[in-house]
Amino acid sequence: MFRLFAALRPPPAVRDLLLATMEGPSNVRWQDDEQLHLTLRFIGEVDGRAAEDVAAAIDQVGGEAPVVSIRGVGAFDTALWAGVAPAEPVARLHRKVDHALVRCGLQPERRAFLPHITLARFPRSLRAAPEIVSWQARHAALASEPFRLSHLLLYQSFLTREGARYEPVGRWPLA
Repeated sequence: MFRLFAALRPPPAVRDLLLATMEGPSNVRWQDDEQLHLTLRFIGEVDGRAAEDVAAAIDQVGGEAPVVSIRGVGAFDTALWAGVAPAEPVARLHRKVDHALVRCGLQPERRAFLPHITLARFPRSLRAAPEIVSWQARHAALASEPFRLSHLLLYQSFLTREGARYEPVGRWPLA
């Protein structure tokens, strides 16, 4: 079985900016450089034939390379993240990937799409912890210069005791 997701990877300078924010709360698991990406569509576990179909579907997506910036930070129940704006160019690509995957037999994405890059994961019990709230306040104005997300990637995810490890298994240039 293959655990897959489609994503965009920010350039090195943007990843360096994000890595520089990763300090503070001690009870979080910070992402490393190899883990920094913007998920367009989580696919989940598929067998070998379905993985080939997924890669073929993504190969047909194409599209314009979104030009975006990092804008602010936030938290979900178990993650700290950096926002990506404007949302629409990335959301457009998300919809194209989702439609391609539905055409190859996968269920459509049901969750609302919010373009972001996950920076850390933490236990749900820490969501309102003072350290988490303080980190968000310190980095609320996080911003970058505009950058281009020039490639669509298909990643395989491996779950380990230390957290997830991601390996790119496909890469397609965007126009």
